[in-house]
Amino acid sequence: MNFPDQEVESHSAVIRDPELREIADRIGRNLEANAELKRTFVPSAQLPLWPESARGVPNDILRSALFAAIQGKGRVYFRHKLLASYDGVQIRYTGEQLDQSDLDVWEQAIHLARLEPLGTACYFTAHGFLRAIKRHAGKSDYLWLQSVITRLQACVVEITRHRKIYGRSLVTRFDIDDVTRRFRVAIDPDMLLVYTAGWTSVAWEQRQLLRGKPLALWLHGYYASHAKPVPVKVDTLRSLCGSKDKTLRSFRQKLRIALGELEAIGAIQEKEIDDNDLVHVERGRAISTSQRRHLKRFKARQQL
Repeated sequence: MNFPDQEVESHSAVIRDPELREIADRIGRNLEANAELKRTFVPSAQLPLWPESARGVPNDILRSALFAAIQGKGRVYFRHKLLASYDGVQIRYTGEQLDQSDLDVWEQAIHLARLEPLGTACYFTAHGFLRAIKRHAGKSDYLWLQSVITRLQACVVEITRHRKIYGRSLVTRFDIDDVTRRFRVAIDPDMLLVYTAGWTSVAWEQRQLLRGKPLALWLHGYYASHAKPVPVKVDTLRSLCGSKDKTLRSFRQKLRIALGELEAIGAIQEKEIDDNDLVHVERGRAISTSQRRHLKRFKARQQL
């Protein structure tokens, strides 16, 4: 039976039986507690459950220089650095520069975290994690993993979209048992906001085939995030991927090689750099089922 708060209060004031009065008071307190719970309750945030063969990554990350196409030894420290990004999104970064091997680690951590509400710690062993990203599991690799997790936690990424700024580290917190090499890692619940703006299911096995090829890895994610890529300038790709190439000629040569590597593993079907220095890419059968549905809906809207 439900009692309005004011009725319980007035009845408990005239009830003379101490036991009945205590019951009425208890009901009143429960009603107040339930009302407060409804006011403050926030549903737990959980990432989309993409398949085991994929890694889900926000488009804002795949289309920017956040995880640059560089070799790790060339990384520098940024302070509130404005990074090249796509589609009107602004990204500022503070911390040690991130590269594609850092993205491997973040993608795997997010992949494990998707099974639990965000903010809840996920657990893994260094051995299992390193094997999952196709690395050896010796002491040097364990120390490397530890350094990457530290880098992901120590940074601050500020993403501005529609005049709203999302500022967080890529890993909220972590703990490591140095004896068992067991990690406990948590991702901020607000990471869901970045996914809500759009995300892509990246083919994990394809990505692993490109290991050690930073530009091809970045292009793989970039083109995977587009159902039908629009032609872009070579210089635009140079900026977006965070390349350190000082000459456009040098970057263009590397770009041709990297696009060929994507074509060789089936990530794209056709590629061309035309006389206006525009890069044309057709993904063909690499387009995902959801992206095909998106293209059909877009085509149907155009015919209205």
